[in-house]
Amino acid sequence: MPEITIASVSDALEAIRKTRQVRQYIDGEVSDEQLDTLLEIARWTGSSRNTQPWRFIVVRDKATLEQLSALRENITWVANAALAIGLVSPGQNPPHEAYDEGRVTERLLIAARMLGLGAGTAWFGEPEREAQAKALLHVPEDRTLRSIVAIGPYETSKDPRPTGPKPGRLSLDELVHWDTWDS
Repeated sequence: MPEITIASVSDALEAIRKTRQVRQYIDGEVSDEQLDTLLEIARWTGSSRNTQPWRFIVVRDKATLEQLSALRENITWVANAALAIGLVSPGQNPPHEAYDEGRVTERLLIAARMLGLGAGTAWFGEPEREAQAKALLHVPEDRTLRSIVAIGPYETSKDPRPTGPKPGRLSLDELVHWDTWDS
């Protein structure tokens, strides 16, 4: 087993801290080696009861990425990514599967960042739009496809939307309670 050094821990923690949703991609590719690494990271993500409920659809076809990006007004940026990974769940245990989907999504975003790529998650939203995405990717009706993770070389992780969220984070004093809620 490789030795874990302070530098490698610090680098990993810094990459995690700096991981942001990316919506501005530039032309370029995700190499097969990078994609294999991302899929291995996804495969090894923990899941509820180790069910490993996700299945992944890698979408590299630009026409399909454009069609997926047109399903919602606020995910048009997906068309500019090098690829996207659809996260398909069995649809049998929605709370557990949603939790597991969040876990694998965050791992993909962090791994992409550590590989020098950008990544962003795009939700389809309403059931009608999810059904359209499933039809585009030939996902069986009984499965769930709430989101895809777009990945590729990127320009910036700065949110380009004029109405996007305000930058920064709440302080720990605003977030943390000690021992009880009313402490």
